[in-house]
Order: sequence, then C-alpha cells, then structure tokens
Amino acid sequence: MAPDRSTGAKMASKRRSPSMRRPSPSRARPADRLEEIRASLTAGWTAPVARLVGFHLTRIERGRCVVEMDADDRHANPMGTLHGGVMCDIADAAMGTAYASSLTTGESFTTIELKINFLRPFWSGRLVADGSILRKGRAFGLLQCRVSDGSGRLVAFATATCMTLPAGPDGSLGRAPNTRSVPAPVRRDHRPAAK
Repeated sequence: MAPDRSTGAKMASKRRSPSMRRPSPSRARPADRLEEIRASLTAGWTAPVARLVGFHLTRIERGRCVVEMDADDRHANPMGTLHGGVMCDIADAAMGTAYASSLTTGESFTTIELKINFLRPFWSGRLVADGSILRKGRAFGLLQCRVSDGSGRLVAFATATCMTLPAGPDGSLGRAPNTRSVPAPVRRDHRPAAK
C-alpha cells in the first residue's frame, strides 16, 4: 500500500512560517488611501481649507507629506507676524495627509490632539511643513511636523495624535449612520401648557 502523501503535504503547509504561506484573497493587502490621494491630486482636487489658507501639497509618500505656502500680509496677526493658526493649519495638513497615506480604503481619521511650539518669529515668505508618522498602531498614530522658512531654518515644531475611524457598516467613511432618534424636548417648568 502506497503512503498517503496528502497528509504529508498538509503537515508541511502547517509547518510553514506565516511569511512563507501564500496570501489568501481575504488576506491580500487592501487598496490604500495613498493611491487615492495621488489620483485626486493628479485630477486637480484641492482641499477647501488649502484654497482658503493658500497652501498646497508638494510631496506625498507613505507616512510623509510636505505642504508649502507663501505667507504674506493677509496671514498676519495684529502684531504683524504670521498668525499662529496659519502655521498650525499647514502643520495639521502635513501631518493629517501623512497619516491618511497610511490608511486603507474605507478608513478615515480624525486629529484628537495637536501641539505646536513656535520657535522664531516669521513675517512673510515661503513656509515648508514636513509631516511624518513617528508611530502608528491599529487605532492611533503619533505624528510630527517641522515647519521651516525658505532658508531651511526651523520656525515651528508640532506633534499630533490621530485616531483611525473604520468604515461604517454601510461603507461610509469613518462613521456609522446616525440611527439614534432625537428625543422630544422636556419642559423644565411645571406650569400647564397654554390652551
């Protein structure tokens, strides 16, 4: 009687390390947001806040994004220097896009914390915000951003924490549909309603 080779093949496949196994269709790497971002930029899409503030993405790769802007007097605070919120906007955009580039299709995210240190005054000219992921887990990521002037001098340093939002059950990006009913308002005074 010939030996049963199918059992031996099954045993050999069980001994293979995970890196040697062929990926099943369910384990295949899902489509990613980096390619979606690149396609959107190629098609001419710009985020509304980018048009409002006046910045643009100049480099995008997995886990890193560079945003640039030319600041002028319309971006100034009452003291004449660049308004800190503008610098915060470009740092947030660089870090947020860097984080988005690490997500899969169907995932979204939100920034849950942002901190910025302003290191030197800035009035006008070219600003470059270079955002990158320091660490990313399944639910949260820690990011950093170096904001430099046109000469490469560090003007600000920012950090952020982002939270990944999985796709909703209906496929909506990062949120489930609102299925809660809104309760009727409660009358706080105890007077009878007017007739």
